[in-house]
Amino acid sequence: MTAHAQPDPNIVLYDTMQRQKVPFTPTTPGHVGMYLCGPTVYSDAHLGHARKEVAFDVIRRAFMHFGYAVRYVANITDVGHLQDDSDDGEDKIAKRAALERLEPMEVADKYFWSFMDDMAALNILRPSINPRATGHITEQIALIEELIERGHAYESGGSVYFDVRSWPDYGKLSGRKLDDQEEGTREAVRGDKHDARDFALWKNAEGGHLMRWPSPWGIGFPGWHIECSAMSLKYLGEGFDIHGGGLDLEFPHHEAEIAQAEAAGHAFARYWMHNNMLTIGGEKMSKSKGNFTTIADVLSRHDPMVVRFLLVSSHYRSITEFSDAAFESAKNGYRRLSESLHEIERRLGDVPDGGDAALDRKIETHVQAFEAAMRDDFNTPKAVAALFGLSGDMNSALAAGRVGRATLERARDAFHTLGGDVLGLFAGGSAAQEDNSEVVGTLMQLVLRARQNYRLNKQYAESDELRDTLAQVGVTVEDTKDGPRWRR
Repeated sequence: MTAHAQPDPNIVLYDTMQRQKVPFTPTTPGHVGMYLCGPTVYSDAHLGHARKEVAFDVIRRAFMHFGYAVRYVANITDVGHLQDDSDDGEDKIAKRAALERLEPMEVADKYFWSFMDDMAALNILRPSINPRATGHITEQIALIEELIERGHAYESGGSVYFDVRSWPDYGKLSGRKLDDQEEGTREAVRGDKHDARDFALWKNAEGGHLMRWPSPWGIGFPGWHIECSAMSLKYLGEGFDIHGGGLDLEFPHHEAEIAQAEAAGHAFARYWMHNNMLTIGGEKMSKSKGNFTTIADVLSRHDPMVVRFLLVSSHYRSITEFSDAAFESAKNGYRRLSESLHEIERRLGDVPDGGDAALDRKIETHVQAFEAAMRDDFNTPKAVAALFGLSGDMNSALAAGRVGRATLERARDAFHTLGGDVLGLFAGGSAAQEDNSEVVGTLMQLVLRARQNYRLNKQYAESDELRDTLAQVGVTVEDTKDGPRWRR
């Protein structure tokens, strides 16, 4: 079973800007340009990052399955800018650099590679382009100059601010009206701003600010929002297809991105997609609540694929609960799917040719249900349900007797393509899994033959030792009337 040869025209997605599900029509037929706001690399990645990255990884994989060529751009924020619109806020990279007695770029590189390791463990595909903010200072300055020339930004004391009053559309993504926004908020009224709601495009590097670059306005560093506007336009072009990110970035970050790009005269993202948050024990994850958890910590206690299964079991626009009960449920669910796939692959080693027309139709029904779910705003819970339906039908058929090779291969391919290539639940994808399964199956046949020889020679201690060693790595051996069988 392979991906669609031609792009599927029937995909619908929820567009935050329009606040409804709409048909997806790419700017360039057969191609999808996606931009995802990536992490600020000043500390270990947390579960919120996992939630976002897995959500958009599945969306990317689904587009690929439906026949689209995808350029997937995910930025890395390694600039020591402020982390909110407060002009007196913390430079988190500089703060971490001082704490660890490292250069700022050492901090950025350390946590960039840590982030990439976490993503690899969760079977997240590498971006097509992974641009870093520090490598695109020139593009950010150029965009700021365009805004100044058009009268939408002004320089003040070596800093440059976006004039929100000059852009009436500011607030159209989040639905916030400018006049409803308070003027005494965290942005803090400063003498160098015309309006408290104006946000920084470029900041004067005062005092001991470690990361700084020359600009037409003096030595400084970029503001919070400008990098994403500059880099998405550079690598995806005018009017690119999809901009994604966490719901917490809708305002002010994504709102500011739109204002910057469009006020400078550029057509920006055509669809906006946001993943919802996660909760731990029913509460939003927060350092102040003591429930802040890193990806590395979770992966030290749980199989990465169980973590991924838990994430894809809820819709990307729904809240995902992380709890002991949720992990236990995910562990059991993932085991059911994995064992079904394993049993299919095990049976392929000793089955007759031929197929089962009625079972083939059931497999196709589950495939169609899976794809219908993914076409409908990437509804992964329904897609997972289709995989469980496939698992149940195959388990029943295998328990009832022998199933022909063609039907088993069709079921195996469905698991690998839908569960592996699209949902990313079987690390390595269909081709790698097929090769790996063949190698593992051959080796296990040799192991079972050796164990059988021990038993025939009444070397029961050696036979039991071999069985116990397999159990330690999660392999169970069962002695049946038809001979020994193994399963994960």
